[in-house]
Amino acid sequence: MTSHLVRSHSIVLSGPVDRVFPLFSPIGESLWVAGWDPEFLHPQSGETRQGMVFRTTHGDETTLWACTHWDPRIHQVRYVRVTPDSRFGFVDVACRQVTSGDTEALISYTLTALSEAGRSYLSELTEDAFTGMIETWKVRIDASLLSDVSAGSGHD
Repeated sequence: MTSHLVRSHSIVLSGPVDRVFPLFSPIGESLWVAGWDPEFLHPQSGETRQGMVFRTTHGDETTLWACTHWDPRIHQVRYVRVTPDSRFGFVDVACRQVTSGDTEALISYTLTALSEAGRSYLSELTEDAFTGMIETWKVRIDASLLSDVSAGSGHD
């Protein structure tokens, strides 16, 4: 069973990088991830910055997160995450503007199992499963960007 893995996948999103990159912040993710409801521990405002700490719950799992790198100038962020008694990991997102106003986002996960449950989780996160997960992100993010544009149309 796998105890450590690295997965990366790139997607092209339908919007300029300055609109897309903030969607990879904890508050931004709430616009496209159903049930994403981070509890901000520091700062309590939820402002994304290096050193922020927050907690999420999904099913019966709680995950603690810390932002270790936040650079909106170059559109890069790194989160450290730990799901106690399961897995520890890094989530890296790097965005860049591509032609025609779209944004390429490279998402990378580096995960280490902390237990048998973590090894089971990692063994299920095959290359294909990871690619499928990130492609689902593309659909949700593009829908969020489209609804944002639609909601803003007709207003000055």
